[in-house]
Amino acid sequence: MKKIHSWPLLAASILASIGGVAAFVFLFVLDFNIYWLILSPIIFALYQWPAVYFYWLWKKKRRT
Repeated sequence: MKKIHSWPLLAASILASIGGVAAFVFLFVLDFNIYWLILSPIIFALYQWPAVYFYWLWKKKRRT
């Protein structure tokens, strides 16, 4: 039986999450106002989407 190595997907999801948080802080927190306060949950979720996708792939591969 072939062994499936899924740890690169987990590492990619962690790096994507850190990158998303860093991009959010760099682009929006430095010039924060009431508009960014209202929109920040949506923007943060968009920046975290790649990390969620890699984590979903990792869980899917780990099950098989």
